[in-house]
Amino acid sequence: MIADRLLTNCRVITVDGPDASALAILGDRIVALEEVPAREVIDLGGAVVVPGFHDAHNHMAWFGLSLAEADLRVSTMDDLLAAVKRQAEATPSGWVVGSGYDENKVGRHPTRDDLDRVAPGRDVWLKHVSGHMCVVSSPVLDRLALDDVSGGRVVTDTAGRPTGLLQEQAQNLVNPLVLPYPVRELADAIDRAGRHYLREGITSVVEAGIGGGWIGKSPVELAAYQTAREQGRLHVRTELMVAADALHPLAGHADDGLPLGLDLGIRTGFGDDWLRLGPVKVFTDGSLIGHTAAMCHDFADTPGNAGYLQGDRDELIATIVAAHRGGWRVAAHAIGDAAIDLVLDAYSEAQEVTPRKDVRHRIEHFGVARPDQVSRAAALGVVPVPQARFVPEIGDGMRRALGPGRIADAYRLRTLLDAGLVLPGSSDRPVTIGAPLLGIQAMVERVTASGFPFAVDEQLTAREALRAYTLGSACASHQEDRTGSLRVGKLADLAVLSDDPADVAPEAIGRIEVLRTMIGGVWRWN
Repeated sequence: MIADRLLTNCRVITVDGPDASALAILGDRIVALEEVPAREVIDLGGAVVVPGFHDAHNHMAWFGLSLAEADLRVSTMDDLLAAVKRQAEATPSGWVVGSGYDENKVGRHPTRDDLDRVAPGRDVWLKHVSGHMCVVSSPVLDRLALDDVSGGRVVTDTAGRPTGLLQEQAQNLVNPLVLPYPVRELADAIDRAGRHYLREGITSVVEAGIGGGWIGKSPVELAAYQTAREQGRLHVRTELMVAADALHPLAGHADDGLPLGLDLGIRTGFGDDWLRLGPVKVFTDGSLIGHTAAMCHDFADTPGNAGYLQGDRDELIATIVAAHRGGWRVAAHAIGDAAIDLVLDAYSEAQEVTPRKDVRHRIEHFGVARPDQVSRAAALGVVPVPQARFVPEIGDGMRRALGPGRIADAYRLRTLLDAGLVLPGSSDRPVTIGAPLLGIQAMVERVTASGFPFAVDEQLTAREALRAYTLGSACASHQEDRTGSLRVGKLADLAVLSDDPADVAPEAIGRIEVLRTMIGGVWRWN
């Protein structure tokens, strides 16, 4: 056998086997973990080769769009409003859009009056870092029908006047004014995001919600990904979660057992190694730092508030069960423990109604999980998808929301591995900075921005964290036979690093340089 290329003078971390010193590629596959004859020999100068990083929960189009919006990741209200003013001046007509603000860092939510002062007469739309709320200016509010919203809230002041803050499903009130985005614009955003990802060693992602609800950007959002691929601008392998709002009753034969789905019966698994449909995304609650997650107990810093579900309990369970019956994997967003209880009940009922083997339904975030919920998830074969990167970026806000008594339940890692659960790595980008090496560092350190040790019993070793961001994420997507580790027969998706995350101090992991990124045997960035 003569390989197409041989990577040599390197340390190959296979993740699920012993390290090697060479790796050979033929076509898009790994064919040897030793030196063999090759048409091209690439001396990596002692660099470290790891499987390509796989972000199991990110928002690709949202992130790509945010790169063209005002960056509101600032620490004071004055800086936030100055950024809005600059964006308004740079955008003389149309919407003034910003994203990434966190009231825990700037002291409070901006208000309509703030926005009217710095961008008078303009349509201003500011997106919270969590994605679970937004603030709009008076000209926008004047065009909305501000009725009660199931699963959401139009926030008012003590006089009953809307402040401009729209929580959860109330964000949908803005959608008729701004959506849908054109396919062309979304394809541009996907292109921008993917180029960014390659520089970070990312080779695969799961896009956590398209096609409907407040998370979707267009009812034809899949067309944007297909367009980007046709144009050579889909730069990483992409699995798409379909928002449950996009599903509808199907008119097939009663014996088909397809009560809910997409036209033609398309469901999880449709597609190929580059672009495919993944789970259906069901939102059951909101945000921890936004105090809209559905909790069994009140938030520590807001007595009387335990958050809320984003729909009727029975209807949410019925949606999950129907999606399961229709052959979908389900990815249910559940941060509060009350929401996690609901999702576990739904998955249990779904398996009783229609047993399926090795489904790997997911709980996105699994934010505040009691020990009994961890055990139950393991028994049901559920995949929890927590984001360790939340700890350094929004962990101090989570501390205040939970109080000292519940921090140990938040965004578990070690406990999940010890229970035998699959643990993927993910960022929820653009909610956090999504560089996988920073995510691995967060898994190892568990320290907030203020230096507070956040449930450090949940720390992982660097190798365990690397496995989560590679093989763990592949397992969560039922792709471990194709990606996630560097083994003979698997796709040649890899990243070349300047150092081994296990060989540097924890605080230095995020500073490791990504030297090259390969997907399918082709250098996509170097």
